[in-house]
Amino acid sequence: MTVKQTDRRNGGMSQDYKEMGEKLLKDWKGENYTFGEGALGAVGGYAARYGKKALVVAAEFGEPGGEWLMPFMREVADGLDSAGVSFSVEKGARPNAPREDVYRIAMSVAKTEPDCIVAVGGGSAIDACKAASALAVFDGNDLEPYFGVDTVSAIAAEEGRKPIPVIAAQTASSSGAHLTKYSNITDPATGTKKLIVDDMLVPAAAVFDYRTTAGAPLALTLDGGLDGIAHCWEVFMGATGKSYYEEIRTITEAATRLIVDALPAVLANPRDMEPRVALGIGTDLGGYAIMIAKQNPSTGAVEKGGTNGGHLGSFQLIDFLSHGRACAVLNPYYTVLFADAIEAQNRVMGRIFQDAGYVPGDINFDSLGGRDLAETVALAMIDFSESIGFPATLKEAGVPESQIDIMIKASKNPQLKMKLQNMPAPLNVERGEVESKMAPTLRAAFTGDLTLIP
Repeated sequence: MTVKQTDRRNGGMSQDYKEMGEKLLKDWKGENYTFGEGALGAVGGYAARYGKKALVVAAEFGEPGGEWLMPFMREVADGLDSAGVSFSVEKGARPNAPREDVYRIAMSVAKTEPDCIVAVGGGSAIDACKAASALAVFDGNDLEPYFGVDTVSAIAAEEGRKPIPVIAAQTASSSGAHLTKYSNITDPATGTKKLIVDDMLVPAAAVFDYRTTAGAPLALTLDGGLDGIAHCWEVFMGATGKSYYEEIRTITEAATRLIVDALPAVLANPRDMEPRVALGIGTDLGGYAIMIAKQNPSTGAVEKGGTNGGHLGSFQLIDFLSHGRACAVLNPYYTVLFADAIEAQNRVMGRIFQDAGYVPGDINFDSLGGRDLAETVALAMIDFSESIGFPATLKEAGVPESQIDIMIKASKNPQLKMKLQNMPAPLNVERGEVESKMAPTLRAAFTGDLTLIP
């Protein structure tokens, strides 16, 4: 599809990219996803598919500062009533989904015995409900056995039961949690996030009513937008030679152009729905990116995308930075580290930022390669982050230098091995590549000195 260029620095929006994004999402999710203004009306019908009783888990229900969501909560309640679905309400999860909140929600599920869970909120609320949907059914009292890849499926096969269906009502342009198999849970004792990754955790149905985002705190919107870019970019970085390369290229270009357009426009006018719609589509495409999977016709193997360096580092930064900001700080430096492996991807990303005004117009990306190309793209990413008030380095963000050693140690956890394997040039713990490659990259991210990156 040929798309028109717009003046993105001035907040111009391309209707063509919106339409492209909408089609991609509809083709991917079909009738199990309703999105757009007024989408909350679909919640009741989705819940009624599974029975007559629901547990509504609301991220900000009754909490100070959550008043902006209350009109939408009433719409959810009215929709459930109209569909003949009775419900009780449980308070949602706090930011970063602490495991204690998962236990509380799971206990509420066990007590009320609903036919489905209706999760209303952002990524943290939805991720907590995903984990709780399994924990409650399998009578578990400890999340530890669930962390990792396909653990829920293994337990379900052994138990002969499935997690309770989750209907996810997204309220923030952010993680794409309402569309994905990932559940990010935080252990407050260690200050780190851990992942449950399982197709059984994909919500049975989802809605995203863009009206819910207009009253959200601006910081939440900015963080979510950068998280959406990180999802696409990290998967695209690792796509060289993969069967899904062209698909993820299309997703990344559409999502990044929409988000880079939209965030400055939202800053200028937080109530303008046009950029809000663009952000919703763009961040949803980020969810599509991390769920991408395609069979390689040559090998027969199913190749799957996944995030890598930015996300891996963010798991150890929750005490200092929101997830989106952490990814935005780290990814430019990983872009330089993997310069030789992602030349084609860097040309795509470079042209996006050039069209947006963050790279001089006289730079010819066809004539750039290797380190020079990567540094041009990295500096454009940093320029964009700074233009919306994001920090450019870990030091600027208030992260102590001692945290780097913690990040390095945590990256060696076998439960996070997938993040190292997803990198454009996978890092091998046994060969000391975390110390020789990741460590100097993180120190560059702390100081802003690109010359530290090997």
